[in-house]
Amino acid sequence: MSGPATSVSGATGSYGRSAAGLTLALGIGGVLTYVFFILASHSLSDELYGEIVVLWSIVFIVASTLYRPIEQLLARTLAERDHVAAPTGDALRTAGVIQLAVCVATIVVLLALRGPLEERLFSNEPGLYWAMLVALAGFALAYYARGYLAGKGRFSIYAALLMSEVLLRLAFAVVVALGILHGAAPIAVGIALAPFCGLLLLPFMIRRDPSASAAAAAPGAEMTLGAGGAFAGAVLVMMLSEQVLVSSGALFVRAAEGAAAAGFMFNILLVARAPLVLFQAIAASLLPHLTRQRARADRLGADAFRDSLHKTMWLIAAFAAATTLGVLAIGPQVMELAFGGGFDYDRIDLAIVAIGMGFYLVAASLNQACLAQGQAHRAAWRWILCAGLFVAVNLLAPGDPFRAVEVGYLACSALLALLLYAVYRRPEPRGEDVVEPGSAEEVQARLATSDEVA
Repeated sequence: MSGPATSVSGATGSYGRSAAGLTLALGIGGVLTYVFFILASHSLSDELYGEIVVLWSIVFIVASTLYRPIEQLLARTLAERDHVAAPTGDALRTAGVIQLAVCVATIVVLLALRGPLEERLFSNEPGLYWAMLVALAGFALAYYARGYLAGKGRFSIYAALLMSEVLLRLAFAVVVALGILHGAAPIAVGIALAPFCGLLLLPFMIRRDPSASAAAAAPGAEMTLGAGGAFAGAVLVMMLSEQVLVSSGALFVRAAEGAAAAGFMFNILLVARAPLVLFQAIAASLLPHLTRQRARADRLGADAFRDSLHKTMWLIAAFAAATTLGVLAIGPQVMELAFGGGFDYDRIDLAIVAIGMGFYLVAASLNQACLAQGQAHRAAWRWILCAGLFVAVNLLAPGDPFRAVEVGYLACSALLALLLYAVYRRPEPRGEDVVEPGSAEEVQARLATSDEVA
C-alpha cells in the first residue's frame, strides 16, 4: 500500500514545488510591477501617466487573450508527448504557425486602425502606438516560449523569463525616476522591449529533444493545423470570456456613472484581478502536470490527477477565505492608503468581490483539468454562458450599477465553477477512451486524435 501512496504523493509534491516556485517568482514580479507604476506615477504628469496605463492595459489584455491559447496548447501537448517519448516537432511547428498567423493578423488590424487608435487612445502620440505594436509582437514570442517551457517542465527558466520581463520594464522606469531620461517615451520603450527578454534565454531553452528519436514509434501522431486550431480556438473563447467577467465591470459602471466611477470600480475589482497574476503560475504548472497524470492511463495517474486538483482547490479556498476576512477587517483602510482618499470603499463590496475571486480561481483550476481531459470545447461553452449571463445582469439589473457588477461577478463565477466541475466529473468519452487503459494502443490513439474529435 505504501508504494502507490508514495507515488501519488511524489507526483503531487513535484507539481507543488513547481507551482510554489513559479508563484514566488510571480509574487516578486507583482511587487516589482507595483513599484514600476509607483515610479511612473511620481515621474510623470497625470496625463502622461494615464497614457502609460492605457498602453499597459491594451497590451496585456490583447496579448493574454490572443496568445495564451498557444501557451495552453503547447503546455498540454508537449507534456503528453514527453510522457510517452513521442515526437514533438509537429506540435511545435503547428503551434508556431498558428501563433504567427494570429500575431500577423493582429498587427495588420492595428495598422489599419492606426489613425483612430493614435487619436483616441494615445492622444496623437505615435511613439505610444508603435510601442504597442512592438510589445504585442514580442508577447507572441513570449507566450510561445512559456508554453514550451511549461510543457517540458522547465519551470526555473519559465520563472527567469517572467522576471527578465519585469526587471527590464522596471529599469526604464528607474532611469526616468532618476532624471537620466524624461517623459513617457522611455517607459513605453521598456514596455515594448520587455517581452523580447525571452530571446536572451533561448540558448537555455533549445537543446536536443530526446523524443525526436521516437518518431518511428508513433505513426500517424502528427498534430494538424485543424486539431491545434480547434483547441486554441476553444481556449481563445475562454480568454475572451475571462476578460468579460474580470475586466468589463468598470466599463458598465462608466456607461452608467461616468469615468470617475469607472476608476473606483476598477480599484475594487483589483481584489479579483491581482490574484489572477499569481494564479498564472499555478495554471502554468497545473495543466502539464495533470496532462502527464492522465497520459499514464492507470489508477495511480488518476489518483495523482484528482489529488493535485483537489489540493489546489483547497489552497484557493483558504486563500479566498483569508482575503475575505482581511478586506472585512482592514479593506477600506488599505484601499485608501493605496489609491488615496477620493473614494469611500465599503467592506461588503470588497468582500463580495473577494468571495467571487475564490469561486473564479476554483473555476480556473477546474478548467485546467477539463483541458487535460480533452474537454476544451465543452468547457468553452460553459464560459460563453457565464460571460453572457454577466453581461445580461449588468444590462438589465435595476438599481446600483456597482452592486450589479459585484454580485454578477460572484454569481457567474460560482456558476462557472459548478458547470466546469460537472464537466470534470463526467467527461464525454473520446474515441481513444474505449481502448484498454494503459495499453500501447491507448497511448497511440490519444496522440493520433485531436481533442474531442475522433
